[in-house]
Amino acid sequence: MKNIAVLGATGSIGRNTLEIVKSFPDKFKVTAISGKTNISLLEKQINQFHPKFVVVMDEKTRDQLRNSISDKKVKIECGDENLIKISTLDEVDIVVSAITGITGLIPTLEAIKKGKRIAIAAKELLVTAGRIILKEVKKKEVKLLPVDSEHNAVFQCIDGRDKKDIKKIILTASGGPFYKEKNLDDISPEQALAHPVWKMGRKISIDSATLMNKGLEVIEAHWLFGIDISKIEIIIHPECIIHSMVEFIDGSVFALLGIPDMKMPIQYALTYPERMPTQLEPLDLAKISRFNFSVPNFDKFPCLKLAYEAGTIGGTMPAALNSANDVAVNLFLKKKIKFSNIPQIIEKVMNKHNVIQNPCLDHILASDVWARKAAHEIGETL
Repeated sequence: MKNIAVLGATGSIGRNTLEIVKSFPDKFKVTAISGKTNISLLEKQINQFHPKFVVVMDEKTRDQLRNSISDKKVKIECGDENLIKISTLDEVDIVVSAITGITGLIPTLEAIKKGKRIAIAAKELLVTAGRIILKEVKKKEVKLLPVDSEHNAVFQCIDGRDKKDIKKIILTASGGPFYKEKNLDDISPEQALAHPVWKMGRKISIDSATLMNKGLEVIEAHWLFGIDISKIEIIIHPECIIHSMVEFIDGSVFALLGIPDMKMPIQYALTYPERMPTQLEPLDLAKISRFNFSVPNFDKFPCLKLAYEAGTIGGTMPAALNSANDVAVNLFLKKKIKFSNIPQIIEKVMNKHNVIQNPCLDHILASDVWARKAAHEIGETL
């Protein structure tokens, strides 16, 4: 029996994780969960999974949740220090890091230092602090298993193989809802949130629409697999059946195929190295009948170019990119800027940023604060 702490239990990845846990009651036990302010969902999760510990965003949410649940044995707290506490509990075996943004950075690092297995879904952590995280992973000999479908696919393709035999990694992308659109100026948040294939949270849905999500995945793959940015490519594959590919030096290309459902990579991250049965719909290749591929349009989707530039520059630049994007997406969702303003804000923040190479954690956190402030200021002028 493995005890699990789910950081970000009310988000898309967190909810899917708990669905998997429910399917294997003899293998997994939910020890701790965290959420922001979704009291009704947290209450349902507490009643269903009976965690010992729950962490929420603030004191108001904590007090409301304490009053609403019937099981008074559950310890409900709030704040970053308690996120660290549930991530490092002695009884926890696996930490699912699924909090959007860098809020989960320090709790995840502390969990690594405690030797926990990490199922990482928050790509922002590796984008901003990949060098620091991987240093601790190597030092503590911890398993860091990717939950993103693309990186999980790459992991499965290269598991047990020598890194020197890898020629390049090919990350597939759906293209989002606007890949064939000519004019992206008048896109509404409602349109951008309507992804044609995947069911995701609001932030990642917008990132998918701008293709920034794929750019962030390039930087994430660089750290996860120790592959140079120049050897990581993106290809548009609207069917979303091939989740990613790896080309080896002998010309062989390994690919992982499966239906587009996040439960599959989450389950593998939890059960690795075992494979367990799933109730998901089987892949029917005859029904799909064909696959389509095309190269991404970097001019139409400049967020891709910006992400490659940030990853190549390195240091604190990816943190600035990530934070500026976070602010720009939020402004767009609030209808304060246009869809096309998102990359403009990011580029202006990057141009202003003074990069620190080989940053410590304090440098990264300071860059995050600076970039958010700069992005807000730029957004107000648009």
